[in-house]
Order: sequence, then structure tokens, then C-alpha cells
Amino acid sequence: RQRLDEVLAHSRRGGEKAGILFLGLDNFKSINDTLGHGIGDKLLRGVARRLRSTVREEDAVARLNSDEFAIIQTGINRPEDVVLLARRLLQAISEPFLLDGHSVVIGASVGIAMAPSDGDDSERLMKNADMALSRAKNDSRGTFSFFEAGMDARAQTRRKIELDLRAALQGDLLRPHYQPLIDLKSGRITGVEALVRWQHPERGMISPGDFIPVAEDTGLINVLGAQILRRACMEAAAWPDPVRVAVNLSPLQFRVGNLLSIVMDALKQSGLPARRLELEITETLLLEKSSQVLATLHALRALGVRISMDDFGTGYSSLSYLRSFPFDKIKIDQSFVRDLGANRDAQAIVRAIISLGVGLGVTITAEGVETEDELACLRAEGCHEAQGYLFSRARPNVEIVELLRAQSIVPEADEAQVA
Repeated sequence: RQRLDEVLAHSRRGGEKAGILFLGLDNFKSINDTLGHGIGDKLLRGVARRLRSTVREEDAVARLNSDEFAIIQTGINRPEDVVLLARRLLQAISEPFLLDGHSVVIGASVGIAMAPSDGDDSERLMKNADMALSRAKNDSRGTFSFFEAGMDARAQTRRKIELDLRAALQGDLLRPHYQPLIDLKSGRITGVEALVRWQHPERGMISPGDFIPVAEDTGLINVLGAQILRRACMEAAAWPDPVRVAVNLSPLQFRVGNLLSIVMDALKQSGLPARRLELEITETLLLEKSSQVLATLHALRALGVRISMDDFGTGYSSLSYLRSFPFDKIKIDQSFVRDLGANRDAQAIVRAIISLGVGLGVTITAEGVETEDELACLRAEGCHEAQGYLFSRARPNVEIVELLRAQSIVPEADEAQVA
């Protein structure tokens, strides 16, 4: 900070431009977790040496925290000078490190702020470089991003969402809405998926895409997930038709270690039979290959809870996951369902997933069904269930109760009235 203050003072006097680059290592924690902190420390020293050898003598390099470094670049004549340095830094870090017989490969991302245009004091400049680094990591790791004026406004909006979300969770204001899952043979509702909705008193309905990432970044997802699970179980227990209710789980909920007790409490308090609860996980959770995760999943299944793999086919090695845990359901991601009637590649993938499900004896559900053509293709391939706007949007509890009440008095053979 002292060196940055000196550079900025010199820049103000001489009219020169300076830049500060924040470099963050990608997935450094996994190195510590898999190879140990000793290797992690040696990696940091190796990174520091490479950074030092990549910059000029007059440029400063500092380590900010566990996996972030800062570089002050002086005497900049054009923005391309900073781009060239950022690329050299990323290239230098990308080469493998040989540490105690281990070949360690790690990536990095870079955020850039320029003086005086992005700030003429060290505090603002560092804050803006940090925001640019967050943008680089969120958009596409392994690249660099310049600070833009809109980033500060977005950061303030995100902070406001976090504060409002904390208040909403304290007041238990978030609610599940339920999207029906339709059996493609009978046309009846066999279950519903609980999707969280937030009706903000000032901003109206806030998209989950805006607040779920904030909840995951801040750890609020654990409180949010527990609240939605409890409410979904309580409401489902009172429905006129005993269909299943599916609730999504974030990988972060498994890391706290009390997920099993939360599920057991929700079932006990609501009186909902375990067989009517379905928990949806994504392949991201199984990437960790954690014995704790698998133990928790087996314990949940032993209770009678069904376990479903959501967004199947969008991860890294789906088939190995199917071998590591006996799922009850596989959900075909909507990216494979979209325009299914006209897309032969998607048809081949969907056919293969359905065949796989039949062979494993698990239910196959297609997500995001929006057209009759898509539905016809899924039926022709033997898909078991489907959900999407073609059937229904996600509805509040009172509307789901009405749908289920109507279904409970309609004979199963009269599928047309329900579908």
C-alpha cells in the first residue's frame, strides 16, 4: 500500500498512468486439500518467484492473502502494456510446478484497475482491481478483466441483495412454489418440484438467478435450504393427493455436516412419509468424491428418501457417478430437450439416457418441456416423466392444492382432463 501511494503521488505529478493487477490462483484450496499444506506453501513460493521474474525491476509484487497477489505496473503508455503483462503473468503461472515429485498445475485469473481513470487513491484502486478479479473468475477463469464503472454499481446491488436476503430469512419470507411432474403414460401429476421464490416488499418477485448465487457465496444457502425443505414437507403433508415433493440441495449444504438431521427433523415435524420426499443433487456434488457425501446420501436413502440426479449430462463424468451411488431418478437437462423434435444429436443423447435409465431401473424425467413436438419425441422414446411450461409453471401452494384436489376426484383412466 505504501508503494502504491508513492506510485500514485508520482503519477499525479507527472501525469503518468499506473496499473494495479490482482492475480488470484484458481482452485488453490484443492491443492491444499489433496496434496497438503506443505506442497501448498511451496506452490505459493514458486508462484511468487515466477511473478517476480515476469515483471520489471521497478514494478512491485506483493502477496495479499492465501491465494492472491498484487502487481503494481508503472510507466504505462497505453492499455496494451497492461494486457501484455497480464498475459505474461497468466502464461507464467500456467506452466507445471514440480514440487516434491508432484507435477502441480494451477491456473490464475487477473483483475486490472488503472490510475487515475479507475481511482487516484490506493483504497479505491485496490477495491476496483478486486472487483475486476471477481468478474474474471466468474466469467471465465484463466483470463483477465479490466475494471468497469458498472462493476461498482453491480457490487452495491449484490450487497443490497445480501442484506435484504438476510432479513427475509430471519422473517421466514421465502416460499416454495411447485412445478408439477407429469407421468407420460397416465398424464397424471406424480410429483412436484419445489422451487424457491422471493417476493420482495419493494422490488417484487426477485429471480432465483439473482439471489441463489449470493446465498451460496455468503453461506446463507444453508439457512435458505433448511427453511424451504421444512416448509415444502409441511405443505406436502397436507395435500389431498399423496404425490412426491422434490427439493433441490446445494453442494454447500453437505459441507456443514448436519444435513441428515435437518431432513429427519423436517420429516418428523411435518409427518410427511420419507418415501414422498425426493432430494435433487447435481453432478457437481459428486466431483468432490467425498466419503462424507456418499455416507450422507446412503443414510438419506436408508430413511426411505428418494435421491435424484438433476441436470444429468451437463457435468464431467456422469456414468461413473451412476456407478458410485444407486440413484432413484435421473433428470435430463433441459438443454437436451430444447427443440428436441428437430435436433437429431439431442434425440440420440436423450434416447441413450432413457435406455440407460431403463437398464438401471431408475425413473427418467425430462426437464424444460415447452412444445408438443418435444413431448411427442419423449413419449416415443419411452421417457417416464416430464415437467415444463407445456404442463405448468411453478405455482404457489394454494394452486397446487387445487390441482391435486381436482386430480384426486378424476379416475386415472380419464387422463385427458388432467393433462
